[in-house]
Amino acid sequence: MPLSRRVLGRSNEITLRLSWNYARALCNDPDATLDDFREAVATLEDADQIARRVLGGAHPLATGIETSLREARAALRARETPPRNA
Repeated sequence: MPLSRRVLGRSNEITLRLSWNYARALCNDPDATLDDFREAVATLEDADQIARRVLGGAHPLATGIETSLREARAALRARETPPRNA
């Protein structure tokens, strides 16, 4: 991703797709740590903001990133919340 950002720019659709896929891979990793989920959320927040600005909120890439961001935030909250004792 650093190479894509440097060569194509942060607002390029390929760079946004790479960021989106990277964050999804972090979230889908069965061995993902809390820090991995935090990195995924931060990556998706950045990509979401850029995609909405550059492509518009209705663009399929922007809506896909937004959906993944909601899911990643939910997964992060679930990991951060300690289990209740029954």
